[in-house]
Amino acid sequence: MGYRSFVAAAAFGAASLAAVPASAQYADGGIKIGVLTDMSGGYSDLAGRGSVTAAELALEDFGRPINGRKVELIFADHQNKADIASSIARRWFDTEGVDAIFDTNSSVAGLAVREVARIKGKIDINSGAGSMALTNAACSPTGAHWTWDTYALAAGTASALADDPKNTWFFITADYTFGHDLEAQVTRVVKAKGGQVLGSVKHPFPNADFSSYLLQAQASGARIIGMANAGADTINTIKQASEFGIVQGGQRLGGLNIFLTDIHSVGLPAAQGMILTTGFYWDMDEQTRAFARRFGERMGGRMPTMVQAGDYSAVLHFLKAAEAAGTDDGVRVMAKMRELPIQDFFARNAKLREDGRMVHDMYLAQVKTPADSRGPWDFYSIVKTIPGEQAFQPLSESTCALVKK
Repeated sequence: MGYRSFVAAAAFGAASLAAVPASAQYADGGIKIGVLTDMSGGYSDLAGRGSVTAAELALEDFGRPINGRKVELIFADHQNKADIASSIARRWFDTEGVDAIFDTNSSVAGLAVREVARIKGKIDINSGAGSMALTNAACSPTGAHWTWDTYALAAGTASALADDPKNTWFFITADYTFGHDLEAQVTRVVKAKGGQVLGSVKHPFPNADFSSYLLQAQASGARIIGMANAGADTINTIKQASEFGIVQGGQRLGGLNIFLTDIHSVGLPAAQGMILTTGFYWDMDEQTRAFARRFGERMGGRMPTMVQAGDYSAVLHFLKAAEAAGTDDGVRVMAKMRELPIQDFFARNAKLREDGRMVHDMYLAQVKTPADSRGPWDFYSIVKTIPGEQAFQPLSESTCALVKK
């Protein structure tokens, strides 16, 4: 089948800490979740094994069985391919008793899983993909978009960069749904601020050589080179831009979708000064640091990305809702998820809307200089908090069929 699947059992105390409703109904007696992620490709650092680890930590913190049975966790590699992602999702739902799928980074995989979950009436909670379709055309009664999206990135990074007096842009864009979506959202913000897009070039995903694209961006004379890509593609773009001396030549790199692991890969000398938007930073306060310490102990000292922190939040909230609802029925559990307060180290001022968007505060950050960094993974200075209502698309603009106009 071209995928790998692994099973992990969470260790729980013998006694339940909360009563299950007397009318509890779980098709297979309990709850089983799946983390479907990129374990081997260009997004494996920002999600991958770390997303599984975050889900395992959420199970441990939930700390009890549901309906007298321990919660099970399985995970698999979708290889960033829609057919593999949908095949795994279908098998998990039909024959392996999975009640909910998490992470599903990569928009092509995420949208494929969303359709399978919608048809089966099962939960899918996406923490890794950015496509706006997940809360617009592809919204679902059993689907949620938890951590970030392209609208939020544009509201933060693009809005800040578009304040440049020379607000001219050239895009280097991943040639698939996510990249097109991100370029469109940023273009909307740039033009609203009186800026101009001088050009755009599309590249395949994944891609190793960005030299020709960077030369076109350099020749355009645009003040800002917007990188509408992610993961290994963004890392390669930044590294090769440094080799070409693009920043030294007076142009700015617009990191439109930057993750902590990207900065770790390229290094502070190449990334210093970049502006980015994130839903989480491990060194914000004692709550985030406590989670990061536990995560790092299992991940060889690595700190969690916003995708991985979002996975923890989504899994923990789902388990609380599945227990409170007394069922694994997707529609009823999702209704309970909207009803219950969302409160953890990741979700600040949070709520789950009818279109599936989990609204929460986002953060504008700047990458530190090597001199300002206090040690490994100390990469960001938080510039400001972006309230959730400003960060995410308002319901009035939604095209989701579930939204009451």
